[in-house]
Formats: sequence, structure tokens, C-alpha cells
Amino acid sequence: VLMANENFEKVVRTNLFGAFYVSKFLAKKMLLKRSGCIVNMASLAGQTGNMGQVNYAASKAGLIAMTKTMAAELGPRGIRVNAVSPGFIETEMIQNIPQLEAFKKQIPLGRFGTVDEVAGVVSFLCSADAAYVNGHTLSVNGGLFPS
Repeated sequence: VLMANENFEKVVRTNLFGAFYVSKFLAKKMLLKRSGCIVNMASLAGQTGNMGQVNYAASKAGLIAMTKTMAAELGPRGIRVNAVSPGFIETEMIQNIPQLEAFKKQIPLGRFGTVDEVAGVVSFLCSADAAYVNGHTLSVNGGLFPS
């Protein structure tokens, strides 16, 4: 709430509007084939909130709601829409978090996830093995926040 309006708007424009515009572009192409799969990149913060990141958490929560709505709208036309919601993944994004080791201790699997593990989930959601999965947000967080 104490965040500058510009900071809030910038993150929402990037994370939510950006995903909307890309999905809209892709959906137009997929509608012609009546087939396709869109996977949005959500976040644990969109499911739980996160102190000091009202912009990020709100943008990712909006993305989760958008995923469900687009799945309902596009599903009858052969297009599946899902999201992946990573928790703490070993990337530069988490390196400057002061309590990083304390967070790791809270994860039931006792470690951070890897980029390859997130990519594997995205790959699954795009595969024939997930042909009946639509409108779902799949959490990849080592059990930190069970869904």
C-alpha cells in the first residue's frame, strides 16, 4: 500500500498485461487450428501474497485468475490454458533475499527447485499426457505451500 503507483503499475503491466497480450496473439493462431496449449508463469506469491510485494503478488494472482478464465473460454475451441506456480527456484531472482537459508529450512524437500524442474512441468503441461488438464495452476515449490 505504501508503494508508489508507478511501481505497482509497471509490474502489473509486465506480468499480467504482458501475459494477456501474448496469450491473445497466440490464441488467434491456435483458434485457426482449434488446437493449442498456453502455459502462464504464475508464482507462489500469487497464491499466498508476499510482504513488500503487493505489485508482484497482485499481478501473479491476477494471472492465475486469467488462466482459469481463458481455460473456460478457449477450452471448447481446443485450446488448453494452464499455469505453473514456482516457489523458490535457484535463479538470480532469489540471491538477494536476506532470509534465504531460513526459507530453505521451511521447504519440506529441504532444497530450492531448479529451472529444469520448472521446465519439466511446463513440458508436461504441453504434452499429450496432459491433454485433459485445463485451467489448472500446478505448484512447483517442494511442498512449501501444498495446493
